[in-house]
Amino acid sequence: MEFVIGIFIIYVIYRYFKGKGNSKLNLHNSVQKRTLHPFSETPKAPVKETVSPNIAVSSSSTTISTINNQDSWDEDEDDDFATFTIHTSFGREPEKTTNKQKGRWISEDEQLSFNGRQLTKGFFYFGGAMNSLDGYGIEPSLVDDKRPASSPSVDSEIYTDESLGYWPSYASLSKGCRGAYLDWLASERSNPNTPIGYVFIYFYGFERRIIENKSNNQVSDEEYIAIFEEVLRLNSVFNANRSFRGYSANFLELMALQKPALFEDRLSDIPETNNALSFKVKLATTVANGKPVTAPLALEWLKNTFEYSLKTPARRCEEEFSQLFQIRFSDKFGEGIFVKPNKTKLRLSYHAASNGVHGVDLDLGDLPDPSILKGPIKKLIPIAEQCTEELSSYSRYLGKAETSRSDIAALMLLPKELANEVNSPVIETFKSWANQIISSNDGLTTVKEFWTHTGTPLPKAFNKKENELVANLAAKAEIGIAPDQRFHHAKLKIDDNIVLFSPGHGEFFEPSSAFNQVSLAIRLGAMVATIDGTVDHHEKIALQTLINHDDKLSPSEKNSLNAYLTWRLNAPVNNTGLKARIEKLGVPQVEFLKRFMLSIALADGKIDASEIKQIEKLYTSLGLDKSLVTSDIHAYASSKQPISATSKDASIDKSTFQLDEGILAMHESDTNDAKSMLESIFAVDEEAELEVIPTADVNEEGLDSPYKELFETLIAKESWPRKEVHELCSKLNIMVDGALETINDWAYDKVDAPVLDDDGDIYVDLEIVEELKG
Repeated sequence: MEFVIGIFIIYVIYRYFKGKGNSKLNLHNSVQKRTLHPFSETPKAPVKETVSPNIAVSSSSTTISTINNQDSWDEDEDDDFATFTIHTSFGREPEKTTNKQKGRWISEDEQLSFNGRQLTKGFFYFGGAMNSLDGYGIEPSLVDDKRPASSPSVDSEIYTDESLGYWPSYASLSKGCRGAYLDWLASERSNPNTPIGYVFIYFYGFERRIIENKSNNQVSDEEYIAIFEEVLRLNSVFNANRSFRGYSANFLELMALQKPALFEDRLSDIPETNNALSFKVKLATTVANGKPVTAPLALEWLKNTFEYSLKTPARRCEEEFSQLFQIRFSDKFGEGIFVKPNKTKLRLSYHAASNGVHGVDLDLGDLPDPSILKGPIKKLIPIAEQCTEELSSYSRYLGKAETSRSDIAALMLLPKELANEVNSPVIETFKSWANQIISSNDGLTTVKEFWTHTGTPLPKAFNKKENELVANLAAKAEIGIAPDQRFHHAKLKIDDNIVLFSPGHGEFFEPSSAFNQVSLAIRLGAMVATIDGTVDHHEKIALQTLINHDDKLSPSEKNSLNAYLTWRLNAPVNNTGLKARIEKLGVPQVEFLKRFMLSIALADGKIDASEIKQIEKLYTSLGLDKSLVTSDIHAYASSKQPISATSKDASIDKSTFQLDEGILAMHESDTNDAKSMLESIFAVDEEAELEVIPTADVNEEGLDSPYKELFETLIAKESWPRKEVHELCSKLNIMVDGALETINDWAYDKVDAPVLDDDGDIYVDLEIVEELKG
């Protein structure tokens, strides 16, 4: 009995409070639920339409009941509610159609005429009755000629309004948007400025056509390939839209996986995808068959793992990174690495762009899923890091404004393995010019003229980097230069001459001790020969004989030294430091030095008062006693054939002068004193690099407060998911794209290179950050 009484009391309480229930806020949301398959990495962006009063919704129709602001509840609460029915662009309630014709697929070659338009190409569903594949609502791509559409338009600007939302449907479009879509279908469908919603409606039809018929023969191979080609074309035309680029690439990948035999030779045509379905299948098949993971597949693995993110050089120089990675991988692992199949099975799905199509689970049999393994990735990361470092300078150059991969300066920054693969027309043009200079002017030209062939502005200072660029460019064209800092121990300067010769030094050139000794003698001899401002033919012959009569020199060494001699005879005399070094020499060394200089100075077989004065100047410049010139000439002449001379201080018999054979034999003797003497005189001084002072301070001045704050946050790590950057920008009340552009513009002003890279996720070039920080 107590139980019955209890039930009665509960019922009374329930009836009493039933009317009160509606006093609470009631929200009836008819949202169509969408979930992402875990293997689908292309997110469905939520629909966000702002409506009055300031309510963001993501549904096709949302009814909101709100309570009037009052202090007490009346008996008839229903009168106190304001009800709003809000229609969003997604799932906009379509008008009912009078068209009872069953929807059908219009083939590519079928032509239709309706609504004042002639459509010469099919590839869409047409009719009035066709449910979507998921069973909810009308097929979004279905073109219904009974639904009202605006008249054909000739305006260049394509009409659009709020009815063209995120998951657009032809049935839900406004009259104006339907007309615009039909105009597009009647065109070549190639206008890149087409609102992307129209392109998606068209694309939804392809998804349905392929997915609905994946298990039957309704779609012939010919039609299948035609659809593939059309989607590939759309991907190219509308590639600027990140969303469509991703969805269309994923669909092309699905098509290739469903009928691999049709696309064995077309896999490279498929744009890079986010799903990486093909990669995972390829990797799983390779491992399951006991085959090695090759370099290209290993690189794909790196690109599709969560364990590693490719850095800026790898992304900016994608092709070069791929080539270098394959070279370094082969050096380390040969034909590839073997991976043991794991127990986890591969499960993959395709998630459609259309909200009217279910996802597709791929039948993969019993394949393993090695893509989740971490061990192999740990072996690949060091190779990727090495390649990144080798391409860092090349990448930084390409990051600067107005630069190109075809620039000679860029080619010279490539690792030699890649540079050797480049057949640049610029290199060929340079080589043709260089050979012309060699044949017509003994290879003599100016540094400024040479530099014009690098395609870069003339630098303010000529330091190690510029010297290396000149040497590398010449080497690439198989041309030698003199001076070459590596072998001649002299640096080029902007106002200098330079001498070209062919063939060049070659990759394996190593100067011998004889080469080094003769080069020192040439420097001293050229100093003597140019002391009077002109070079006598006999003096030049004497110095050339010094090179060509030395049997210890190889042919390539003789070519190099003859070019070096030409440069020395056409370069300003530099006596810096020589005087101080000569003062430290002993008497025998000084006498040898005089003997050598006089043998060159008197090589023309005559001597007069003016030439004696020039020798006196040379003595003085070297810290030697000029009053000894006449007696030294007498002493030298008395030991050899007489020299013809006229001087107020001396009278020497006229005769022909012969070059001192002892000098020619200098390098054949074991005269270590002579060798050490020359080396001590001409020891190479390391010249300080000329500093180019930047015109702007390298700091964060010039960035407004919110952008500066964003920049300081971003440089904390190398990569950021775009969603996180969006959240940071929202807090600062700035737009993502505008902020990235502002920061990169500032970086260009500072170091002539961008610091941020927008590739879906946001990447920070930490090397540029260091340059900006100074």
